[in-house]
Amino acid sequence: MIRPLHDNVVLEVEKAEEKTASGIILTDTNKEVPTIGKVIAVGPGKASHKGVKPMSVKVGDRVIFEKYGNSEVKIEDKEYLLVAEDKILGVIE
Repeated sequence: MIRPLHDNVVLEVEKAEEKTASGIILTDTNKEVPTIGKVIAVGPGKASHKGVKPMSVKVGDRVIFEKYGNSEVKIEDKEYLLVAEDKILGVIE
């Protein structure tokens, strides 16, 4: 497993939809890049002169994140995304 450092988060990305709500099947080139994922691991937080700022997400949260600028990694045939906490836009409740 991956143990993220600082304010980084490991996400398991939800798969993109294979077809639209109206039933149109999407090809790989037409699929929207998924922006929802499940938090698998979180780092300890961002260091500052006041100490370590705690993370605002926790393991198990479903989050919405920015599409671009993240690091993809594949470990033991599973794909994960490493995202900085400030790239996470919200938590789905």
